[in-house]
Amino acid sequence: MVAEGEVNKPLIAIVGPTATGKSQLAVRLAKKFGGEIVSADSWLVRRRLDIGTAKPSLKIRSQIPHHLIDIIDPDENFSAAEYKHLAETTINKLYLNGKLPLIVGGSGLYVDALLYNYSFLPPADINERRQLNAMSLGQLHTLALKKRLDLSLIDKRNKRKVIRLIETNGGIASQSRLRRNSLVIGITMTRAELSNAISRRVDSMLEKGLEAEVSNLVSDYGWDCEALKGIGYHEWKLYFENQQSLKLTRERIIKDTLNLAKRQQTWFKRNKSIHWFTTPVNYKQIDELITSFLNKNITE
Repeated sequence: MVAEGEVNKPLIAIVGPTATGKSQLAVRLAKKFGGEIVSADSWLVRRRLDIGTAKPSLKIRSQIPHHLIDIIDPDENFSAAEYKHLAETTINKLYLNGKLPLIVGGSGLYVDALLYNYSFLPPADINERRQLNAMSLGQLHTLALKKRLDLSLIDKRNKRKVIRLIETNGGIASQSRLRRNSLVIGITMTRAELSNAISRRVDSMLEKGLEAEVSNLVSDYGWDCEALKGIGYHEWKLYFENQQSLKLTRERIIKDTLNLAKRQQTWFKRNKSIHWFTTPVNYKQIDELITSFLNKNITE
């Protein structure tokens, strides 16, 4: 939990769908306002998922420190509750060093866990978890529907998330009001622009060697590895089994990424505290908003 007294210090979050330029904006703001970046991305936490996650380069991370990237192995489990604990610890350290924390990412649960101080549900029953783990994803979907649970706001391809939904009977973590002295900036673009941006990003990933990255992960961990359930990775299985062309693999990655962006937009649009900016981003307006926000915190 954020230390007593630290909750009154300024915190900035930059959110929105994937491929909208959040990371680039965050680096610029960190340089201008003396900040460091705390990633809020459920895939960037994993080592060796570099190309398919558009992970910030080592060069960029040497210019501006990025936290909570490359902290677990590809096959490890990791929860939003664990993220919240690590993120709060990181934020406290940044305050002690006189740095402005910039929370950046599209994983809505991670962001909101910090901004609204989520109190997460208790761990699962071991026996129930074992039974659910033995079921196929299709069987889990059927069970969730039978229980009338809403699958729309989770990644239905992620077996772990479906299991957790069933374990909690659709329950969600309790939350408080928006953290004091928090500024939330949202970046968005039209669907056509987003489609083009995602297509360009996927093509760039292919050029940088995404196929080899996936192949190496499969070789070391197998297709059941948690990391290979992510978008940009699981779409390759049929390709490596010679049942799908490279062209179709590319199209599937683009389609799945667009669907992810729609879910992210749905999640963040519910938050009326977000200050939205459309691309191309007006940097002057954002700079003025942050300057006003920080000056208000100084005078209070």
